Amino acid sequence: MIIICHHNNKVESIIAYESSAYLDVCNESIAQNIVRLARLFPDDLLFWYHKDCQEDINWEALPELFNHKKILLSYGGTTNYIPSEIGYVDESLFVNPDKESVYPTWQMSSLVGGIYGGTLNALEADKLIDTNFDYFLCSLAKIGMPHGLLCYNEPQLLKKITNRSSGEAGIYSLFKFVKEHYRARWILLLFVNLLIYERRFPVLACLYTVFFKRKKPDVKQLDKIQMELKTKSRVSHSLDVIIPTIGRKVFLYDVLKDLSKQTIIPKKVIIVEQNPLEGSTSELDYLEKESWPFQIRHLFTHRTGACNARNQALQHVEQEWVFFADDDIRFEKDFLETAFKQIGKTGNSAFTICCLRKGDKPVSANIFQWTTFGSGCSIVKREAITDLRFDDRYEHGFGEDADFGMQLRNKGCDILYLPSPELLHLKAPVGGFRTEVMLEWNNDRIKPKPSPTVMLFKLRYNTKEQLRSYKTTLFLKFYKHQEHKHPVKYCNNFKKSWERSIYWANILRAGK
Repeated sequence: MIIICHHNNKVESIIAYESSAYLDVCNESIAQNIVRLARLFPDDLLFWYHKDCQEDINWEALPELFNHKKILLSYGGTTNYIPSEIGYVDESLFVNPDKESVYPTWQMSSLVGGIYGGTLNALEADKLIDTNFDYFLCSLAKIGMPHGLLCYNEPQLLKKITNRSSGEAGIYSLFKFVKEHYRARWILLLFVNLLIYERRFPVLACLYTVFFKRKKPDVKQLDKIQMELKTKSRVSHSLDVIIPTIGRKVFLYDVLKDLSKQTIIPKKVIIVEQNPLEGSTSELDYLEKESWPFQIRHLFTHRTGACNARNQALQHVEQEWVFFADDDIRFEKDFLETAFKQIGKTGNSAFTICCLRKGDKPVSANIFQWTTFGSGCSIVKREAITDLRFDDRYEHGFGEDADFGMQLRNKGCDILYLPSPELLHLKAPVGGFRTEVMLEWNNDRIKPKPSPTVMLFKLRYNTKEQLRSYKTTLFLKFYKHQEHKHPVKYCNNFKKSWERSIYWANILRAGK
């Protein structure tokens, strides 16, 4: 490990941890020193900290925290370097990390953190150098995350939560960051949103961006860095499967057959069959007529809804892992075996697996940090979801899977996307999400826009700036689909629909 101590935006000392030898400090920026050290020590962890944090560093925890080489950790105290206005261009959950728990984010900090030298080289960090170390780190994470670099806010780097901060970027740095890491049109949207919602007119900051271009380093070398744990532990293969189903008898049978042919057989399959018709009974006769190599727990209910069905199933989970499965997927006989091999590489507890319709192209060939949660294509450790439930305020709407994912992240459990193995999603024409359900707002004279369940999710998890940006983009998106193009009339109608969406979302919010 190479330890870099800095103060006043300059490197004060560099120490080789194992030998306690002091290394030369170059009269350059912190970022330039880090990049130089990465070339000299590609196999070593490069660990930096601000001089004021020296007494609080949790040295004993570092070997476990940096358990593989495809990781970037930092902790920045109470604030983010890139300010909250970034929400006007970025609606992702990575913008505003929970500062008190481990949380996926590209908001890195110079206060304390680390990355392996070889990983820094693979990201072509020399092309990202900036005089401000915080800017350099945020740039590194923003570019690396989509390609499989796991980036986290990690408070365990220090022995205690601190109120210290490494500062916040100004308006010029914000516009520069947007220009270098997002499409050019987002510069205009940032400017417009600041003008509309904050009555600010940052025309000079906007013009300042003409001196910069988008950063696109070649990160293909990152693929060659394997996500192999240094301290490996055997991953248990004990697994329960939960499947909510409605009106898909034939499709569910195929799923059960695929499970029965697995090289790793599940211990139990929990099926929640829904049929809203009074007096109806189960149509799944093959559950009793045929012999299955796993226990089947069959629950029947007249109440429809995927949230309720999955919550019922979760009460019967007993094994170490849970496979959340749809009732219209297909997979190869080595699906679970391959999944557990991938899981064993990461040490993580929650995974959404590549699930494609026929003809679809994969999102990525890399394991990376996923932005949502696939409630029909995920494998999660039972201990991570012991006290979690699918929020029934989203029932028959949109957002229950994304909300469940946020519950996991707020517990400190990241969700990784597995590009392999793959699931085939048949998108069967009947099922629970296609049952006609009358929601309270369906008869509202003013139709809420967006859906109140979508608004509920955004009110709960988005920043103020992200919600405003969503409003702007939704306004622009739907304008071209209007029959009446009169801008004033459209603006008034949109405002009313937005307000009704917030009204119903707040009613849903108060319901729990």
